[in-house]
Amino acid sequence: MIAPVHRLKVSEIRALATWHCRHRHNGLEHYQCWLDEHPELQPRIGFLDIETSNLDANFGIMLTYCIKDSAGGILSASITPEDIKKYAPDKSDTRIAQRCIDDIQKFDTLVTFYGKRFDVPFLRTRAIVDGLSFPVFGSIKHVDVWDWARKKLRLNSNRLEVVCLTLFGETDKTHIEYKYWIDAARGSKDSVAWILDHNERDVNDLARVFYVLQDFAKRNDSSI
Repeated sequence: MIAPVHRLKVSEIRALATWHCRHRHNGLEHYQCWLDEHPELQPRIGFLDIETSNLDANFGIMLTYCIKDSAGGILSASITPEDIKKYAPDKSDTRIAQRCIDDIQKFDTLVTFYGKRFDVPFLRTRAIVDGLSFPVFGSIKHVDVWDWARKKLRLNSNRLEVVCLTLFGETDKTHIEYKYWIDAARGSKDSVAWILDHNERDVNDLARVFYVLQDFAKRNDSSI
């Protein structure tokens, strides 16, 4: 792997140029060797997607969330019948909202698709309603791949499914069936399991798109 010079600082380029791996190449030529020997320098990226009972956080609650870890694995949680019994109707997502907040703070950067306009504001709203502490501005970087798709590609639609079909000829996504979302809000375990699977497929597709489009976009990371 050749180092992505256009995304590196001058000091980082100099360090790579003077370092040599076991293959006797410098870090610019064998960038993967550099990353393998300096894992502490690799930012931990989380690919976040949430599923909710309504698009507006004052009418809906969180049903599931998934965070695909760039280091491997997926962090996730879903609403349960016990949550619905334990908490007030307008705060039944308190447990998973707290768990999601705890999980996102494990990452240096969050990557979403349309997350600046939906996922993060929804989660922040639910945190405030549920009486939870939400990470402050500047604490976690945020990249919205929807912005990249909108600006760097020319498609009939910027939906994640269309982007994946265009770039890869396939998508892992399942189509939304509203009956599952309605039943999940009532505590149906089967419906929640279906939504969680849908959720996981979304973050897998999101990660694939991120790694393709990152070379074409300027990384002006914002904050959650």
